[in-house]
Amino acid sequence: MRIGIIGAGAMARALGGAWAAAGHDIVVGARDTTRATETATAIGPKARAAGIAEAAEFGEAVLPALPVAALTEVLALVGPALTGRTLIDCTNAFLPDSGKFVLSEDAVAERIAATVPGAHVVKAFNLCAAEVWESERREFEGRTLLVPLCGDDAGAIARVSALVSDMKLKPFHAGGLAQARYLEATSAFVVGQWFGGNDSRAMFPPMEATFADADE
Repeated sequence: MRIGIIGAGAMARALGGAWAAAGHDIVVGARDTTRATETATAIGPKARAAGIAEAAEFGEAVLPALPVAALTEVLALVGPALTGRTLIDCTNAFLPDSGKFVLSEDAVAERIAATVPGAHVVKAFNLCAAEVWESERREFEGRTLLVPLCGDDAGAIARVSALVSDMKLKPFHAGGLAQARYLEATSAFVVGQWFGGNDSRAMFPPMEATFADADE
């Protein structure tokens, strides 16, 4: 698959590296061409650097790995090139410089969809830090890590599901794009608990213990 990445930070490097390792072709676009080149080099020979517009035009799937504050402006510039493309939203809108994991706004994925209405937006990869996606570890406590996806277009969900599977992770469709705000809120809550020293995974029992037996 051809994947365009807009941005050159940690998420661009982590997800781009994983997809390149699975055989996909990557173009990294950023305003800072030096950073784009550095990220493409780190990803490997399946990646090359370009401008933002070229990255958007190249990708069958496009990952805007950008700070939330820059999303609307950058995507509006390349909006026509994203028509019909799968747009993977991995962002969280945490309050800047607050020291707390609180959302400054919800429904970032829906705002992206409103900015580029011709694209098929899928919320994914926002629950974990770049280090998790960059790691080769895929199982925790004997279970493959799940990656929830929220989106309205079946073809886009299938495309992102394939990219998740290529990373040896397990995708699942968690609902339409309207559900994405709950993924964003979950990230703020869970990450805040982790940074507070609390084990978020311990809050939930295994599925077989979740519901009472109807016959009891």
